[in-house]
Amino acid sequence: MINRETIYAALWTIGPGAARFASANRRLRHWSDVAAAEQPALFMSEKGGHAAIKRLGAPIVWTLYAEFYIYVHSSDPYLAPGTVLNPLIDALEAALAPAPTTGIQDLEVPQMVQHAYIAGKIETDEGILGDQAIAIVPVEILCV
Repeated sequence: MINRETIYAALWTIGPGAARFASANRRLRHWSDVAAAEQPALFMSEKGGHAAIKRLGAPIVWTLYAEFYIYVHSSDPYLAPGTVLNPLIDALEAALAPAPTTGIQDLEVPQMVQHAYIAGKIETDEGILGDQAIAIVPVEILCV
């Protein structure tokens, strides 16, 4: 049996410490509602889960899904917002990296999490036509 809030809270503790964010919150806000002074900003959204049973009578194995949203704003007309966004994506990836000794990222709740990792395509809008850049980083959490 897993405790979803414990797992999502553990994932969230990693995000804000990955880089210097001006604001961070688990409650997602639309980028247009986040002032330039509040950026770079980090938000997290829970995206549900998938249950599987490996064999009849075995316990449910859960995969939980979340997304980190990174918003950056560049007031400099000569600085592409993507140049501010890319290091923040890299920092989040480094923070979610597995332990070098085990190759596992268990979010420090090994009794519930087998591995957490960035999975799938990172969606970005690098601000080509404006001062705002956005990244959506998908995370999968394999539970035990």
